[in-house]
Amino acid sequence: MSAPEIPALADSIRGGDRRALARGITLVESTRPDHRERADALLDLLLPHAGDSIRVGITGVPGVGKSTFIEAFGLHVIGQGHRVAVLAVDPTSRKSGGSILGDKTRMEELARNDAAFIRPSPAGETLGGVARRTREALLLCEAAGFDVVFVETVGVGQSETAVADMTDIFLLLLLPGGGDELQGLKRGIVEMADMVLVNKDDGDLADAAQRAAAEYSGALHLLGAGTPDWPVPVATCSALTGKGIGEAWQWVESFRATMEPAGAIAARRAAQAREWMWGEIREGLISTLRDSPGVAARLPDLEAEVSAGRITPAAAARKLLEAFLMQ
Repeated sequence: MSAPEIPALADSIRGGDRRALARGITLVESTRPDHRERADALLDLLLPHAGDSIRVGITGVPGVGKSTFIEAFGLHVIGQGHRVAVLAVDPTSRKSGGSILGDKTRMEELARNDAAFIRPSPAGETLGGVARRTREALLLCEAAGFDVVFVETVGVGQSETAVADMTDIFLLLLLPGGGDELQGLKRGIVEMADMVLVNKDDGDLADAAQRAAAEYSGALHLLGAGTPDWPVPVATCSALTGKGIGEAWQWVESFRATMEPAGAIAARRAAQAREWMWGEIREGLISTLRDSPGVAARLPDLEAEVSAGRITPAAAARKLLEAFLMQ
């Protein structure tokens, strides 16, 4: 894509063209230096038209049914007159570097809806359950007129709180069971949740789901609220039958109605933007360091020394930083 095409692409995205939006996200996800410059130009054009959505981060334990929930949730929200974008992050194999990117096929009905846009992206080497350019993809979706954006993480884990640093409300999906599962939950991710839903409240699991919700509610009461002035709701739902889906959306709307007038959402987004900037600085510094001739010259020998146990990784890192700074 040439530089002169960028304004036309921006206009198409602003017009709600989903193919143009997909092309724009592909551009911002590219690692090519020439693409990075064009991506920055595209973002500069679209940034004034972004920011009007409610951003919902969604994560959950393996097998909780995130895709099924998001489809049911998205269809309900569209039924309320909204346009929904789903940014789904799939795990990347550390061995092959590939990703399945199957979320779109798992949300078949939502994917066919004209008021929805689903974009699966590989996590790559980025920690935290999200892709490195998810924030930028989110801005493009907002500029395209999607007023509700779901960001689905790879899966629950202690490090997968990065989604809370780019969304307005953080929704944690859990399975019925409680007990041992409650003991195994990572405290960090529970403390950051703004809403907790126990999925699969149907059939033989209905009673277990109700018990689990009561246990999680008690645990959260002891941990304290992650967001001031917002008591974290704990409820059950069934993505399969639709039970509790409407109520979940009401909680999202209630959260926005409570936090937005107080300036809490604006303050959260400002803090997220600052953290985003520092994240880019860290990534840029590491990339520049790796490409440095002085570091490249010393790196093989120091890696060999570290592997052989003749020098500590900390000492080797200091030597590489010295080589970088002395250039």
